[in-house]
Amino acid sequence: MLLKTLCSASLLLTVVIAGFTGCKSSNGKDKAFKTDTIPKTQPDITLPGNFSSQTTLKFDSTAIPAFFSKYPKLKPYEKELVTFYSHRKFAYAWFDNKGMIEQAGNLFNKIENISDEGVPVQILYEEEFHKLMDNDSTESFTEKANSTAELMLTAQYFFYAKKIWSGLDAKAMRATNWDLPRKKLSYEAFLDSLLEVPSSAFMQTEPVYRQYGLLKSFLKKYRALAESGKWKPIKADKKSYRLNDSNKIIPEIKEHLYLLGDLKSNNQSPVFDIELENAVKNFQQRYGIKDDGIVGTSMLAELNYPLAKRVEQIIVNMERCRWLPVALKTDYIVINIPEYKFHAYENDSLVWSMNVVVGTALNKTAIFNGMMNNVVFSPYWNVPPGIMKNEILPAIRRNKNYLERNHMEWNGNAVRQKPGPWNALGKVKFLFPNSHSIYLHDTPSKSLFSQDKRAFSHGCIRVEDPRRLAIYVLRHQPEWTETRIDSSMNAEKEQYVKIKKPVPVYIAYFTSWVDRDGRLNLRNDIYKRDGRLAEMIIENSKLK
Repeated sequence: MLLKTLCSASLLLTVVIAGFTGCKSSNGKDKAFKTDTIPKTQPDITLPGNFSSQTTLKFDSTAIPAFFSKYPKLKPYEKELVTFYSHRKFAYAWFDNKGMIEQAGNLFNKIENISDEGVPVQILYEEEFHKLMDNDSTESFTEKANSTAELMLTAQYFFYAKKIWSGLDAKAMRATNWDLPRKKLSYEAFLDSLLEVPSSAFMQTEPVYRQYGLLKSFLKKYRALAESGKWKPIKADKKSYRLNDSNKIIPEIKEHLYLLGDLKSNNQSPVFDIELENAVKNFQQRYGIKDDGIVGTSMLAELNYPLAKRVEQIIVNMERCRWLPVALKTDYIVINIPEYKFHAYENDSLVWSMNVVVGTALNKTAIFNGMMNNVVFSPYWNVPPGIMKNEILPAIRRNKNYLERNHMEWNGNAVRQKPGPWNALGKVKFLFPNSHSIYLHDTPSKSLFSQDKRAFSHGCIRVEDPRRLAIYVLRHQPEWTETRIDSSMNAEKEQYVKIKKPVPVYIAYFTSWVDRDGRLNLRNDIYKRDGRLAEMIIENSKLK
């Protein structure tokens, strides 16, 4: 189990998209936009770039091959280290004329507590590193410049940077069917920047997608809670609990919500009061459950879900954050599959959201990105080969009038459905070319958007408010007024419209994130991807 691995590591040792939706209701109604209450960046000024600025105190370059000969497990970082010191002309980075600088201790503390970053890796040469940094050790070199301590610190710096800021390699990403663009972190440019930026301003933020740092704080909280022994299963004695109920189980529910932060205090009363109802609604919003304030079977199941698995869930999503670009300086769209939500961002800030329907477990919506470049009003639905074979042809054999009754027609050897309110794609679709044949579209089946779990499609993504989306993506084209858009959606005649400013679209997969109100959100792993990624994180740690 990943938690056990991480706990063991901590004993040995002694962060498409700026917070997903923070709407106050799970009914899918869009709320007025408000500014994020969490910071755009997560400062980490204790480690990056705080190197000694001195240039006169130098070591012999021959110390480098000797160091890697003695510590071969650090050799993967030799190229970066050599580049770094070549630019410094082999001047010490972690020492000045008075001895080891304070930032060296900050780095050591980072390495020593690397498990806080959700990475179950063993420190390389831990005992030797401790001796080099221990002021009381007879082998300590902290009071004067020493090349062994210097090179150990720098090698460990790059070990930390690659493990924490980069994550698993591209092969592992492909194994989890993650086809979004990976963050590109040039270590040569990274090293060059160490020399060019003043130490007071250098690397004020970690080079990771900001959700990483937000999730990291909850990882620490959930780990501590799991290890405290305070979390006990709730043994319900009925199917639901609601306002004004009085029951011996209610104090247990209050305790769970108090420990999770949804309830400010636990008065131990057996009465289901208004404070508990508000806490229940907050919990339901965070978990994507209908926020009716009633503790039913689905909420009880979430309350009894093992905390060790929650820790694992946070860790795998921190890993996904390591892969993403740090920030996007453009407008873009994100669909988060497990959340069943569409989000529109402008200048990296969330401006509006809506519910979506995604693919079933058998017809998974792919994780990828594309550029939305066309709107198709009153579209035909060209029946895909799989649906044609498995559904349409058998239906035609059973009923010769099937095509006519469903507003369909032959189109060569294929079948298509005519434009109109009956069309499976609704009144409009949105295209972004991709190899998965996935697009966004309207649907005549509006009732599905009110469901908590909305994995019903064959892989494409159905949007709750297609009219608003059409207005949004065509907002830079003044000839496309709302009246014209309405007319085209109801024309029952197919019309393609090119989007003059194409919009990046990211289909993502996050089962935990921190919303703009600073609340941890958790969702079901509908495609069973978290467990495999957790296994890969553990497997990768065993190889190092």
